[in-house]
Amino acid sequence: MFQTLRNAWKIPDLRKKMLYTILMLVVFRLGSFIPVPGISPDMISEMMGGFSGGIQGLINNFSGGALERASIFAMSITPYINASIILQLLTVAIPALERLAKEGEEGRKKIASYTRYVTVILAFIQATGLYFGLSGAMASTGVFEYLVVTFTFTAGTAFLMWLGEQITERGIGNGISLLIVIGIVSRGPAALQSMKAMVEQGGGINIASIATIIGILAIAIIAVAFVVLFNEAERKIPVQYAKRVVGRKTYGGQSSHIPMKVIMAGVMPIIFAVSIMSFPRTISMFVHGNNTPTEGIWATILRWFSESHPFYIVCYFLLILFFTYFYTAIQFNPIEVANNIKRNNGSIPGIRPGKPTSDYIAKVLSKTTLLGAFFLAIIAIFPLIMAIVMPAMAGISIGGTSLLIVVGVALETVKTIESQMLMRHYKGFLE
Repeated sequence: MFQTLRNAWKIPDLRKKMLYTILMLVVFRLGSFIPVPGISPDMISEMMGGFSGGIQGLINNFSGGALERASIFAMSITPYINASIILQLLTVAIPALERLAKEGEEGRKKIASYTRYVTVILAFIQATGLYFGLSGAMASTGVFEYLVVTFTFTAGTAFLMWLGEQITERGIGNGISLLIVIGIVSRGPAALQSMKAMVEQGGGINIASIATIIGILAIAIIAVAFVVLFNEAERKIPVQYAKRVVGRKTYGGQSSHIPMKVIMAGVMPIIFAVSIMSFPRTISMFVHGNNTPTEGIWATILRWFSESHPFYIVCYFLLILFFTYFYTAIQFNPIEVANNIKRNNGSIPGIRPGKPTSDYIAKVLSKTTLLGAFFLAIIAIFPLIMAIVMPAMAGISIGGTSLLIVVGVALETVKTIESQMLMRHYKGFLE
């Protein structure tokens, strides 16, 4: 990877793209420290319990700590992600959007425009929720304060959306993904501070603390290796195309394959599951602020939906399995793939065209999805289990969602750079 980056840096136009990307990411980090007027970051951190988990922790992680600092980028790019998910679901449900998606570049531009509008609407709704939820951290509340806070949060998300699109168009890689990755990576110093505090609480540097640190590093390395392995893993279904004679020319006759990634759904199932499992806690934050109920039915519900409760872990695990199948079914249609193979005079060896082909593809898809779903679920709940077994690791455990995003985006960015170099026939690319 480093060799690829070094070779890309030697190409003038690629170097400009990389510098532009770095500059935009620096702007993002600087904006993460610009506070919203009238909100106390210390009180927000106290109200949210340090953002240790749930949807608030996920947003804080994506924003690089901007939420706990009450900065203009506090909501990060999560409204854009939600808008993209909503448009993808509506594309399957609404025929008009489905036709737009199949119209090529012009259709995609219209869908992208709709996504921007939905992003602004969702950002304003989320900003309104944040205003009422964080009212305890404000010096004063009123109509003017409401407008200032909500418009600032919404404008920050809209600016980040524009920033990500500029990186995608003029820089290297997917801009939205890179913004999320930079936010996650910027939390590294906070994790090191947590590790330092853990060592100090354990009596300083001794054999036990050294063994714990080595164990954490070993687990992190193994987790990264497994994420890379499963992120790149795919099941290839062979396809044989028959020869066709058109005039004096012969077409087809070649062999190909259908690549089916093991983790086709990416990190979306985890994000969906976190959102649902954090719903009771989010409502409690908006309604009660930092006055968490200690008695009654609502207190029992919050206790069952805490990350250290077995009920939370089991439901979280099952929801990830469900949403993995759900999101994969939206993305990949075996019937459509089988029809495309038949239309191009192709067939899977040993399988008849038509319904038998679609049934076979659906069967293979079900098996690969099950493997990917279990992997996603294990990666997601592993930090929760480690925090229960070793409470000292609760603050420094690497979230499965963050790990999957960072590794996936890093691999995708390197592939993008390699493809850019390949188009320019750079001699040192394959060396």
